[in-house]
Amino acid sequence: MLTQLEQAQQKWGGSHTVIDAWLAERQELLVLYYKVAGLAPDQKKNGSLPDSVAIQSFCQILMDYLSAGHFEIYDNLVEACQEKGPESLQLAQSLYPKITDTTDVALDFNDKYAEIDSEDMLEDFDKDLSNLGEVLEYRFELEDELIENLYSNH
Repeated sequence: MLTQLEQAQQKWGGSHTVIDAWLAERQELLVLYYKVAGLAPDQKKNGSLPDSVAIQSFCQILMDYLSAGHFEIYDNLVEACQEKGPESLQLAQSLYPKITDTTDVALDFNDKYAEIDSEDMLEDFDKDLSNLGEVLEYRFELEDELIENLYSNH
């Protein structure tokens, strides 16, 4: 996922401040994801679960990222695609429901873990986090396709 992010930043970085901010937020989300997954380079692999503060921080960034997409960026991208013609708009409109489906999975994860106390309800955490990671990777691909559609038609 980090490689995909780096490619997106190289390809579209500097082209629009909103996209730059969104990709920076994606990077922050991924860093925290790897941290709570125990995959950060500075962490020892001892198999222990993350503490509740780390999980809550991750959930907050996750919600910020989702909100930025739905309430700030997607509408602007779809509107810009509409200006580029019916094919561009059609692609944007076909991607949006798929992105919304990924939001539902992320919201479920947040609902389950955002208010967690220490070791409460962590028996499914690894499985749920892994599932969320797969969903986020798919979401990032869809978002990148939407951005690519916009920029390739400019």
